[in-house]
Amino acid sequence: MSDVETTLRGPEAYKIARRALDLMERHQIWPTALNFELWTHYVADPDGALAREITRLISMGEPITEMLSEELAAAYLPKARLNEQIRDAGDLLSKELESVSKAIQNAQKTNAAFGKTLAGVSKDLDAPTGVEGIKAVVSSLADATRRVAKENKALETRLAESTAEVDRLREHLEQVRRDATTDGLTNLANRKAFDEELERACAEADEAGSAICLAVLDIDHFKGFNDTWGHQTGDQVIRYVASVIGRVAALPRFAARYGGEEFAMIFPGEAAAIVGATLEEIRIEVSSRMLKRRSTNEDLGAITLSSGFAERRKGETGHSVMERADAALYASKRSGRNRVTAADTQSESANAA
Repeated sequence: MSDVETTLRGPEAYKIARRALDLMERHQIWPTALNFELWTHYVADPDGALAREITRLISMGEPITEMLSEELAAAYLPKARLNEQIRDAGDLLSKELESVSKAIQNAQKTNAAFGKTLAGVSKDLDAPTGVEGIKAVVSSLADATRRVAKENKALETRLAESTAEVDRLREHLEQVRRDATTDGLTNLANRKAFDEELERACAEADEAGSAICLAVLDIDHFKGFNDTWGHQTGDQVIRYVASVIGRVAALPRFAARYGGEEFAMIFPGEAAAIVGATLEEIRIEVSSRMLKRRSTNEDLGAITLSSGFAERRKGETGHSVMERADAALYASKRSGRNRVTAADTQSESANAA
């Protein structure tokens, strides 16, 4: 159990809950179950990653909408839910194995009894006996054989059922894992999955002595677009951009929705020139399509995308290369948007539309 979960089950829990509700009311956030979970974690762990992100959003004047709450939960809370699901699956698996163990024990007892019956039959047949005696021995042996066959059939059935149940649990856990690491709106990886993949990719690159490029992509003027057309249409735009990114993000590349209208990509073992060309391809495809609002068929105009990318230096942390890619993204924004910028050199690979 995490320190936060321990705190929320202790004497401070009521105080934390009251503080969370006060903050939610102050920031005009509805006290839904999801929001309450987020804000109790915010209060219980003020120095944690979730609290830092909420503080950053508040300081920027970002409204904590329902969609944003879902993004925060997907990024910062899935581990606890995943662990709970794993514990539940583990309990079911333990019960299943216990049941199979009992079935095996029963079969062993029946087989042992059958062995004793065979030994007794052997002795009876060694002794002089008449027809009736032989009939009795055969009948006894037939009964014992039927019992063994029945028990073995029951065990075979139970093992087949157990195999099916274990397969079902395995599929369930795999789905839980996917849900915990996937952004629900775009079906790309979520931020938590991206952070974990970046850490893994950096360690692998250090071991192999290979390169990594990291890119950050952001939809231009999205807040104004969202305010004008509403969140549902904003979601439509996010899904569209994600679909374009997803098409060029086949393994070993890795793409994620990093938060809101921002995306991130990892390019293992690829040169900066190839990464720049790929981001340019994404930029052109996104801006070339005129979108329409689904509900009214109104023209939404062209969507543009700004990007920045950085090539990882030897031994550089994922956090550091992310900061440099972010700086390149903001250079694209300052230079007029709808362009790709490489970190450090701040060289633009696209002109403003």
